Amino acid sequence: MKKRRAKPGTRGKGRYYRIVIRPKSSFKSFRVQDVGGRGGVERLAGKRRNGSWDTQAWLIPKSQAHVSSGFLVGNTSKVRGVLSKLGSKPRRVKADVFRAKPRRDVPESKKPTAAMRRAQRRNIRKAQKARRRR
Repeated sequence: MKKRRAKPGTRGKGRYYRIVIRPKSSFKSFRVQDVGGRGGVERLAGKRRNGSWDTQAWLIPKSQAHVSSGFLVGNTSKVRGVLSKLGSKPRRVKADVFRAKPRRDVPESKKPTAAMRRAQRRNIRKAQKARRRR
């Protein structure tokens, strides 16, 4: 019997915890994006057959998080921010692999949300300020 290659994160010897959000089978290709600076949190984005991109998994450095009672807990504010935006707490599946739900989908009828309105106002003020400086 031929020995197979171990799947990423199943041995527990890597530098990252992997939080799987959506099944790998939903995507045809992948790319890793640094979130913030290099060597920090990374987003594993997948391209769907229809051409749209979505997050398949998050890669959290072991130096910036720890496991408590089977759940992943962030040690830094950046990691805590990423974990708070997920739809559920990341629960350990195996070794360094965790599973969480994607954040909830906001229907178009509920938009713009309060956060979106705040961001719009902030952007308008920023643009007005830049225009005045010229």
